[in-house]
Order: sequence, then C-alpha cells, then structure tokens
Amino acid sequence: MNNTFNMNRFGLLLRRQWLDFGKIYLISLAVVLGIIVGFYGYNIPSPLKNNNFDYDGNLDMRFRYPLLLMLGFIFISIVASSYFNILGQKSRAILELMTPASVLEKFLVGVFYTGIISLFSYLLIFYIADLGFSKYLNSELAMFGNSSPKGGSIKEVETISFQIFHDENYRSYCSYFFAIPFLITSIFLLGSIYFNRFHFIKTALSVMVFTGMASYVVFKVSEQLTKNMTSINHTLESNEKENVLLILLAVTSLLTLIFWLITYVRLKEKEV
Repeated sequence: MNNTFNMNRFGLLLRRQWLDFGKIYLISLAVVLGIIVGFYGYNIPSPLKNNNFDYDGNLDMRFRYPLLLMLGFIFISIVASSYFNILGQKSRAILELMTPASVLEKFLVGVFYTGIISLFSYLLIFYIADLGFSKYLNSELAMFGNSSPKGGSIKEVETISFQIFHDENYRSYCSYFFAIPFLITSIFLLGSIYFNRFHFIKTALSVMVFTGMASYVVFKVSEQLTKNMTSINHTLESNEKENVLLILLAVTSLLTLIFWLITYVRLKEKEV
C-alpha cells in the first residue's frame, strides 16, 4: 500500500473528518442563511419605503454585492481558521496525529473542506436565498407602480449569479479574481495550524500587520522612484488593464500555492 497517498484511505479520512467537522459546519451554514435572509428582509425594496430605485431606475438590489463579499470573507476565513485548531490542544492533538493517514492525505482533506466545500456551499446558500427573493420581487412588481422613475416599465430583478455570469463586464473581471477566495482560505488554514490559541484573531492581526507593512514599503519605493518627476494623467488602455489583472491573478495564485506548501510543511513538523 502506498504510504503517501491511497484513494481508499483518503475517502475514509474524508468521512471521518465530516463526522467531526460536519455538524458544526452545517450549523454555521444555517447561521449564514439566517443572516442572509435577515439582511435581505431588511434591505429589499418595499412599497412602504421611499427610495426603492437605483440610479438606473431599477429596483435597488445593490446591497447584495457587499453582503456577498463581506459575509463570504468572514465565513470562509472562520471555517479555515478552525480546521486544524485541534492541534493546539495537547490532549486531542495526540489522537489526531495518530490517525492512520499520511500527512499529504490530511493536508488534502483540509484543503478540500476549507478551500472547496466551504466556498461552494456558501455560494450555493447565497444563490438559493437570492433566487427566492428575486422571484418574490418579480411576482410583486405591481406593488411599485406601473413605471420606473427613469421611464418605461420596471425591469424584473435578475439574480446576482445571472448578472455575474451573463454580463460581459462582470464575467471578464471576475475571472481574474478567481484565486482570491482560495488565497484567503490558505492564509487562515495556515493560521489554524501555526497558532495554538485564538487562531482567527491572531491570523487576522498578522494579515493586517503584513498588509500594512507591504503597503508602506510599496508606497515609499514608488515615492522614491517617481521623485522629481512630473505627474501626467494617463488612462489605462484595455490591454494595459488586462495585463494588470493577469499579474493580479498570477500573484494571488502563486501566494495561495506558497501558503498551502507552508501549511503542508508545518503539518509535517507537527507529525514529527
């Protein structure tokens, strides 16, 4: 039997981890769904409100985008930061480390639950809630009158997923930010195994400190490089924007792989 990776052993480890991790995870999803429903219920357009339309004359559903991003960041980071936290408890860490599975298998299961399951289950929950409220609004359009403030009939509300995947502007940009959720989960997964206590808080503070330091260094270097130069307004061309976004995608993907590699090495050190 292969001591590094075995598919049958990997499947058994997935099942075992779900028995330990699944109940808490499902409860977390239920809480997230409750937050989404409550937020929609409070912010959704209503005949009882005065300002129901955006600047285009459509029903104002712009609150969905910050909710999707902010709640998603909180959810996937908390899930990732709690995955290996058992290794910080000596009594339980010994039993966990003695699990008959290789370091690679344990690492891959961690990536699977924190980087794939958590992200796509959150998106599914958000999509279901958004679809339900969108269908409700579309069935009750008559409540808002016969026409929008910009003239013409009121347009039906499109789900956020339809706008992202069917609108060319959204679709073209979203593909370049594909690696960012995985970067977030990789950072907090590393924090869950690196810190023994208060994993989420310590990881978040570390990210803030390193981000601040990096921003300061970049600012100072840019300031020195552009010293005594004349400022000229310049609008990026489409190919220049694409190059910048490609660099962003490459950097976030590379950082994700680096953090996953460090997590694997750290887990291997724990085994030793």
